[in-house]
Amino acid sequence: MTSTSNMALSLIDATIDRLTRHAPFDGMERADLQFLAARLKIAYFSSGTVILEPAPDAPDFLYIIKQGAVLTEGVSGDSGSALGLHEGECFPIGALLSSRAVTSVYRASQDTFCYLLTRAAFNELVQRSPIFQSFCTQRIAHMLQNALTSVQADAVLQSSQAPLTRRLAQAVGEAPFTCDESTPIRAALELMYREGAGSILVTRGEAQLAGIFTLRDLLGRVTLAGAPLSAPIASVMTPDPITLPPEAFAFEAALAMTRHGIHRVVIADGGKPIGVVSEKDLFSLQRIGLTEISLAVRTAATLPILVSLAGDIRGLARNLLAQGVSAAHLTQILSMLNDLLSQRVIELELQAAGLDVSCFCWIALGSEGRREHTLASDQDNGIIFADPAEGDEDAMRDQLVPVARRINEALAQCGFPLCRGEVMASNRKWCLSLAEWKAAFQQWILQGDPESLLNATIFFDFRPLHGDARLAEALRAWLNQAAADNDRFLYQMAGNALTNRPPLAIVRDSAVSQNAEHPGTIDLKVNGAGVFVETARIFALAHGVSHTSTADRLRQTALRRNSPTAESEAWVEAFQFVQLMRLRHQQRQLARNAAPDNHVDPDTLNPLDRRILKESLRLAKTLQNRLALDYRL
Repeated sequence: MTSTSNMALSLIDATIDRLTRHAPFDGMERADLQFLAARLKIAYFSSGTVILEPAPDAPDFLYIIKQGAVLTEGVSGDSGSALGLHEGECFPIGALLSSRAVTSVYRASQDTFCYLLTRAAFNELVQRSPIFQSFCTQRIAHMLQNALTSVQADAVLQSSQAPLTRRLAQAVGEAPFTCDESTPIRAALELMYREGAGSILVTRGEAQLAGIFTLRDLLGRVTLAGAPLSAPIASVMTPDPITLPPEAFAFEAALAMTRHGIHRVVIADGGKPIGVVSEKDLFSLQRIGLTEISLAVRTAATLPILVSLAGDIRGLARNLLAQGVSAAHLTQILSMLNDLLSQRVIELELQAAGLDVSCFCWIALGSEGRREHTLASDQDNGIIFADPAEGDEDAMRDQLVPVARRINEALAQCGFPLCRGEVMASNRKWCLSLAEWKAAFQQWILQGDPESLLNATIFFDFRPLHGDARLAEALRAWLNQAAADNDRFLYQMAGNALTNRPPLAIVRDSAVSQNAEHPGTIDLKVNGAGVFVETARIFALAHGVSHTSTADRLRQTALRRNSPTAESEAWVEAFQFVQLMRLRHQQRQLARNAAPDNHVDPDTLNPLDRRILKESLRLAKTLQNRLALDYRL
């Protein structure tokens, strides 16, 4: 530090104006900003100067970069995993919050000016400003919310569609029309006609929900069935309709409609109905909605129809993304619709071949197995068939592989490219009996060579997609036990995972690829999401977690390790932000008729996205550090 001067009172307003260009200061109360600005000092650090380094005691100041840049790296000096900090960013928040020494070296990478806030003033600001406290304790969540709010604001300017991130309580308008279950059908219909309602909720006792009756039911259950209008409405209602609590998200209602093939979901609080949300409410301005797509997929009779519907699914996904729907919600919707599409393709090909699905299980692998579809996902699948009584597995393969080939080719026509590594059910290597799959996994676990570790990253994420799910469940139960019992294999997997470090080097804020095909970009699949995926998989195997999704694996592993919930949620949010970046990048490519990929040029990111991406990659590194600590690597 070469010079320090007290902040003059006359500069407080100018300081506040500069601070409010960045989170979290842009959301803080004016009084709290005045408290902060009045206590700041300015310090200058020439290029190359060490600002902070590991020491016995906790740091004395919070540093807020006013101008310039700071490089933070581990004490080993591993510049490949260094993190660049720029104007508006703060450090070392974690050390100040926990009153511990810093564990990294902070060095000015160019001539830099920083605002300094004493430790005592920092602690007081944390207590007086909820916004600042939220930022310090949940940085990724705080910034991610800012990013999503920005996306949604842009969507409002471009579209009048309501985002699916609302709570259902916000979708409830007037109180629903209800009648007692003993009400005659005629009286219920008269009420519906008088009020112009498309449905009526049926209650019993203390206004407890008993069922629902819609105009769609009128034709099938009353008119065509010849039901007397004097009969009670309970005789023609749909009992126990699908319900969700008012705090559920609108996207959950959309998923429920898709899953059950319905057009309405009842919003109920403690068993008492408070409203009805229809698909029209959620997708009033969309050309085609979730339920229409799912119903059309289920009833599609030919491959050309499914190819067209696959385009509708991708269009819907891009539309939802433009609305500001989160990556977690969007990938769930996308995975569900793609599952339905794949299942219908399999059904049509099996019908054409005259094969019975009950003797085998089609399994999804890779991102499909984790339910983490993006707009650029290819095929990864296999088949588990029951162990033949006569032991003739090749005869079963001879029967299944030709059909599997037609299924893979049909899925390719629907927009799921064939796997370049031929990890598909049409490959005889991946059309195996239950016993053969166990033997294959056992070999990979025992050998632990590079090929076995590669197979582990692909095949350990399997889940049943169609057919006899008990075969996949039996394999999963066996695998969880076999992997957890082999520390050597998990150690080798951990060592392999740690070779893929998140790109934090200070080259335009991130380490960029020198790949000739994608120069100057970050591969957000391999070096971003892949870091979370690989680490979560190892934790899941080590702790016997059966979930295949990365978010569920991180959460369930944290529970079994008794880790802080805030820590696991930070990892989940960081992973989901990387997924969001991938989806938005792919959306832009598809909009200009380019093939979607995962290579993002950091120069194209706005300052907020770049900052959150850096924070997400930093959290990926802390997750890897936890893995390295577990296996002493």
